[in-house]
Amino acid sequence: MIDHGGNLDLARARFGGELADWTDLSTGINRLPYPIPELSPQLWNALPSRAQIESLHEAARQAYDTTAPMIATAGAQAAIQLLPRLAPPGCAKILSPTYGEFGHVLRMAGWEVEAVSDLEALDGADLAIIVNPNNPDGRRHDPSTLSALAVRVGRLVVDESFGDVMPELSLAPRAGQRGLLVLRSFGKFYGLAGLRLGFVLGCEADIATLAGMSGPWPVSGVAIEIGRRALLDRQWADATRARLVRDAARLDELARGVGWALLGGTPLFRLYETGDGLLAQERLARARIWSRVFKDRPSWLRLGLPGDEAEWQRLSAALAR
Repeated sequence: MIDHGGNLDLARARFGGELADWTDLSTGINRLPYPIPELSPQLWNALPSRAQIESLHEAARQAYDTTAPMIATAGAQAAIQLLPRLAPPGCAKILSPTYGEFGHVLRMAGWEVEAVSDLEALDGADLAIIVNPNNPDGRRHDPSTLSALAVRVGRLVVDESFGDVMPELSLAPRAGQRGLLVLRSFGKFYGLAGLRLGFVLGCEADIATLAGMSGPWPVSGVAIEIGRRALLDRQWADATRARLVRDAARLDELARGVGWALLGGTPLFRLYETGDGLLAQERLARARIWSRVFKDRPSWLRLGLPGDEAEWQRLSAALAR
């Protein structure tokens, strides 16, 4: 299993405490989530209709400023699992370091996978993968540059799982371009990762293929209704973006106070150079705050943003010890 954060079972096994004792900052999930509305019992009792699914797609098109064909999936991860089946195994190049599941899934399906460190090295790949903005370092790329890259590779996949906080980076408005697929995650920005909802945007042929592989009910009725309402709530989204920018600056100030240097990130998570990531993680874990470390980058620590003021005060006290 690849470590992605969120592994509170490991945190409890190492440091004790009940689940309710822990504040999980090991992921980039918004800890002040979209409020769940009152839901009709029918959403639990009946299979989703095609009209309901299409209403979700239309809400996503409005939120992402696109007219491209799309399919809803059970999170962006479900889309990643399908990618190797879009074409016979070949050469995949992944702009790295980044989210580890891309390489894992492709290797399991027989693809040759190469990690590269710059955009130019992606040229000629049968499948090129970029996360924009990137996880974990927040590296970002201009959408025009990525659009031009799409014609130099067999297929370009741009994972915009953290794109809601930086909509100016999105390739969603150009997602109908052949050879380009854009992945979106709902759960991170809206703070409802357990809902398991995401989207793939692309040309008609690719979306039709993915739809055939996903089956008639790729997401639940509950996910459709909550997702539809949230995506249409532009006032909430705008206010949340502004708050996250302020909170990211607040977190950076706390980190500077203990001598950590900002390496990058997005308004949903920050990446710090700590000198010793495990030691920094343990420092926070003693206060029941969980964070993300990296085996191949032992000095790095990634932190999500606290939610309410009580969580901020808890983190501040832990760092002051």
